[in-house]
Amino acid sequence: MKRDNLTWVDEFVLLGLSSDRQTQAGLFALFGTAYLLTLLGNSLIILLIQLDPRLHLPMYFFLYNLSVVDICYTSSGVPQMLVHLVLEKKTISFARCGTQLFFSLALAGTEFLLLATMAYDRYMAVCDPLHYVTAMSPRRCSGLAAAAWLVGMANSAVETAVTLRLPTCGHHVLNHVACETLALVRLACVDVSLNQMVIVASSVVVLLGPCCLVSLSYACIVAAILRIRSTGGRRKAFGTCASHLTVVSMSYGMALVTYMQPRSTSSAERDKLVVVFNAVVTPMLNPLIYSLRNKEMKAALSRVLMRNSESKH
Repeated sequence: MKRDNLTWVDEFVLLGLSSDRQTQAGLFALFGTAYLLTLLGNSLIILLIQLDPRLHLPMYFFLYNLSVVDICYTSSGVPQMLVHLVLEKKTISFARCGTQLFFSLALAGTEFLLLATMAYDRYMAVCDPLHYVTAMSPRRCSGLAAAAWLVGMANSAVETAVTLRLPTCGHHVLNHVACETLALVRLACVDVSLNQMVIVASSVVVLLGPCCLVSLSYACIVAAILRIRSTGGRRKAFGTCASHLTVVSMSYGMALVTYMQPRSTSSAERDKLVVVFNAVVTPMLNPLIYSLRNKEMKAALSRVLMRNSESKH
């Protein structure tokens, strides 16, 4: 079928969170600050892991990948949000909309899969420490990270292609802050049963499946921790998992609420808040959670600062 202006549109209008100018100014300051903190925090984690040899371990290798994903994910949507909070005309071209949709889905899927891989890493460290070095060798870690990136991108390619094929019959106003699957599906003027099946299947692959793996891993971890007799040993074992468990709860919890309910139970306003939380809040909090609760990260920062101080004298 050829593209027809009566069936498809060349651009979309995004309604955003509010039409009030004062509210938009406040959101611009809030989102802009959060975006800068996200870039600084995740860049710092990447830099520390690169510079400190003591952090060249599987857990920090995956954290490095997670920080890269967070920078890319927030950059795929937040700059557009900031621009639209300033401009009167809040439009996005069809091509840019498709590009944004692809990268946001790919990076979100990759993050969910990386979090599941990190849970497996913690499971091996706590439940089978004798085989940890062999099980989490550099080659295997690289393979697991590469698989997360490839599956995330492949899943996104399918979901994006199925979503963008939908005609909108001239409707071009998206009740959202960004080009997002559920918002585009709501705009379609044809049967969307295939899209709903693809959304559910996609959610199982990159969300529900990894979430089950994380739950199973932590069930085994908790059982192993409870078998430790000393209180200090229990605290140390749980301390290695606390940061990751906090991030997992935020990321999976918000996404499960939205993407496992693609039908009439889904709310446009709730979807907007979930996207904003995942794009603005979570990437900003991840570095804080991992750095403030992780003694090795804080020690690495101290060592890097001391080396820089000594080199100046």
